[in-house]
Amino acid sequence: MIFDQLKNAHLYFPLSDRIAKALQYLAQTDFANIAPGTYEIDGENIFALVQEYSTRPLSSSKWESHKKYIDIQYIVSGKEKMGYTDAKKVIVLQRYHPNNDIVLYKGEGNFITAEEGQFVLFFPTDIHMPQLAINIPREVKKVVVKVRTDFVFETAKEEAVSENEDSVIEPPAEG
Repeated sequence: MIFDQLKNAHLYFPLSDRIAKALQYLAQTDFANIAPGTYEIDGENIFALVQEYSTRPLSSSKWESHKKYIDIQYIVSGKEKMGYTDAKKVIVLQRYHPNNDIVLYKGEGNFITAEEGQFVLFFPTDIHMPQLAINIPREVKKVVVKVRTDFVFETAKEEAVSENEDSVIEPPAEG
């Protein structure tokens, strides 16, 4: 996980060409009048999700991680709390879904407050919980840039699940 001001984005360009391209896109784009939606930057390798939403309470949120994509979450306006944790502090609620590149968990962790002009880079090994309210729900505009990684990441929790399928808590069937 990396947490910094967008003005320092150049410090992270050496991580990879794709991360550099994603951070340059964030730094060079004025999101004030860009509508929510998906915006292609480099095909399926890099794309942006512009979002506007009201933050939510911790009690209605779940921990998540991804395997194929790195998340760069940039706060355009407003502020929110974001959680981060280790695989040892969570249990799997919903196994990996390749269509939406997500594993869901429940458990505990630590939190930061992300404000306008700041970004958080979550690698596939970083279990995180975004969009959290700070005391009361507030409106936030955020851009999540999805950066495809060429590596397949398995969290320690996912590896443990494959050994002991009984540890997975399946969500109730929707009906």
